[in-house]
Amino acid sequence: MSDGLASDLITPDAGASPLLNQNDLSILKASPLTRLSFRARETALNDAGTAFGVPLPVKPLSSETGDKRAALWMGPDEWTLLAPEDELQSVFEQMESGLGAHPHALVDISERSDAIILSGKKAVWLLNTGIFIDFSLEAFPVGTVARTVFHKSPVMVWRVAEETFVVEAWVSFMDYVSGLLVQSAQELEAA
Repeated sequence: MSDGLASDLITPDAGASPLLNQNDLSILKASPLTRLSFRARETALNDAGTAFGVPLPVKPLSSETGDKRAALWMGPDEWTLLAPEDELQSVFEQMESGLGAHPHALVDISERSDAIILSGKKAVWLLNTGIFIDFSLEAFPVGTVARTVFHKSPVMVWRVAEETFVVEAWVSFMDYVSGLLVQSAQELEAA
């Protein structure tokens, strides 16, 4: 994933074995991250971006990245902010300090979700076994992020490189999501 836009932030968990490692496809558990859910009105966005170190995207389905930071658009007034796991306290303090009197909500959701890194030539095919979104580069370019459903589980899919996606799901759903992805990939290889 060295060519990815979040390669300095989204990295494989060094302590975890690959979930799948085929010639054209891999599924790796991502390292833990600081995840913050941020909600605010438009008037707070410039100050929030300055405090976080990355501008908050305002275009639907988009993301902004910087040095070990990412801001993902989740809705008209909602963003997920990502930073290294050990920077939770400093990011939280910078955001609170930078936002001053702007009404906002900033919630630590770091323990709520896990992420996997899905990459390879068959990544789009594999995602489409449970998500009915056009993941072609033209329709879903690098940097695009979307909340959707994989089979019956809510997920977030973020394209971080041409053939690399981050798939995030709540911890309680991740075994289901990753298990179905691995099973589908094994069926593809056997075909």
